[in-house]
Amino acid sequence: MKDVVKNTEYRLDSLKWVVVAALVAAGVYGNSYFAAESMLYRVIGLLILAGIAGWIATQTSKGSAFVTLCMEARTEIRKVVWPTRTETTHTTMIVVIVVIIVAIILWGLDSFLSWLIALIIG
Repeated sequence: MKDVVKNTEYRLDSLKWVVVAALVAAGVYGNSYFAAESMLYRVIGLLILAGIAGWIATQTSKGSAFVTLCMEARTEIRKVVWPTRTETTHTTMIVVIVVIIVAIILWGLDSFLSWLIALIIG
């Protein structure tokens, strides 16, 4: 029963995507057609077209799934425990010190191998 409801709800997805593509194309064409007009008016027009196209896109099955994904991602981001400023500073200092130590080791290894190759080649 649930599948029947979903199929009827999203049966016009192809048409909706065509309308979305037409709105995007109209926005691109309109922006170039009205190039002499104020930038403010063109931006407002594009934002309105983008809002309408976005709303139509969310009415499709893929658009609905995308909105659900975004909401779930937002919920997960709220669960993250972010480090404090002190923890971030300490971690950064540890990384900088380790990078310097590795750079010195690589410099020493490079110098030793260069000396060894020069000794062998002559």
